[in-house]
Amino acid sequence: MFRLKLPTDPRWANIAEGNLEEILSDHAWCEQKAATNAINLIINNSEKPELVKAMLEISIEEMEHFKMVHDIILARGYEFKRERKDDYVNELMKYLKQNQDGSRESGLIERLLFAAMIEARSCERFRVLSENIQDKELAKFYRDLMESEANHYTAFIGFARQYAETIDVDKRWNEWLEAEAKIIKNYGNRETVHG
Repeated sequence: MFRLKLPTDPRWANIAEGNLEEILSDHAWCEQKAATNAINLIINNSEKPELVKAMLEISIEEMEHFKMVHDIILARGYEFKRERKDDYVNELMKYLKQNQDGSRESGLIERLLFAAMIEARSCERFRVLSENIQDKELAKFYRDLMESEANHYTAFIGFARQYAETIDVDKRWNEWLEAEAKIIKNYGNRETVHG
């Protein structure tokens, strides 16, 4: 569905399951950042009512996911760790910034594709977790969450297509996929969602 060029090695799930406290804390922060990203899209595109409505719904849903993960952390007696820098997302952000031409259209389309890419990889990682960890409760949790993240990916790609006037979104998405494959090859060995 996402056409990711480099799938996650299923052994990453073993690394993640080896430190559930860390992966759950990192996951909670990812949900909070996704909500913030949706809110930023509202702030910067308030004249687009369809986008505002969808981003409002996504931001609420992402904060609900944050609460769900936080509740799991507390229920298991884990510590909710401090936020850690997400190097993967920061590298994607550099790619986003170097590929904008300064126009509002380019800025919006790149931001939507950036969000779609993060949702696509997160969804793929949740699938890997759901299929490979021994913890049955978390396997089901990640399977259910995977569907929601797929819907977010679809929304971001759909809005990129809707608002693109001079940009070939399919071509740009393919370029994003190529760039992401080069970035993600350096990850998959840490107990973080993108690590």
